[in-house]
Amino acid sequence: MLEINKITVQVDDKQLLKDFSLKIDKGSIHVIMGPNGSGKSTLSRTIMGDPRYQLLSGKIIFNNQDLLTLTPDQRAREGIFLAFQNPLEITGVSNADFLRTALGIKQSGSINLYEFIKKAEEYSSDLKIKSDLLSRGLNVGFSGGEKKKNEVLQLKILEPKFLILDEIDSGLDIDSLKLVFKNIKNYLKDYPDTSVLIITHNNKILKYLVPDYVHIIKAGKIVRTGTSDLGDLLETEGYEQLGDEDENFK
Repeated sequence: MLEINKITVQVDDKQLLKDFSLKIDKGSIHVIMGPNGSGKSTLSRTIMGDPRYQLLSGKIIFNNQDLLTLTPDQRAREGIFLAFQNPLEITGVSNADFLRTALGIKQSGSINLYEFIKKAEEYSSDLKIKSDLLSRGLNVGFSGGEKKKNEVLQLKILEPKFLILDEIDSGLDIDSLKLVFKNIKNYLKDYPDTSVLIITHNNKILKYLVPDYVHIIKAGKIVRTGTSDLGDLLETEGYEQLGDEDENFK
């Protein structure tokens, strides 16, 4: 579904990804872990097309299409969804209006208002989101956990093909974490061809959503890859002690 081929990315004259490569097959779950400043969030922003992140070289192919020719909104319409680490607050735009507008754009203006309201209320209930959050400004006054639940509400409404979950666990207590991943797992059961890229510091979330691959990134490159056992090893060894076994991973 996604092929990243030797990309080098620069932000404010600083290279954060260097000859970075990764392939993600349809229906697979990949986890990226690494120390602060290693390039994890840079990867998510680059895939999504954030203009602040300058691609110096390399290619990104999504479903056989050159992703670099598409604007961020076009990438979203193609089915790429980024759950933000720190979702923005937007005053004056209600949560329901935002969701309805986004869904209308995806469906080229064709939207059944009754069906939309029914789904929004049903999915809000699944996530134990308070009913008034749909009518409030987008993320305005939401707690950290409510913002993350709202990101999952968005993906359930918009039904993307490729999920990028950037530290989706931050700001969530243990009960909310279980609930969020229960909803994500149910979504993947309903849409088994969906691919997932999880960016996290928290090895514990690997128990809620077992990945096919775990990648360790340092200084802008994947230096080691494995299964969820690698996450367990990381928890005991740490990044420095773990070392770099696979510096040429592609």
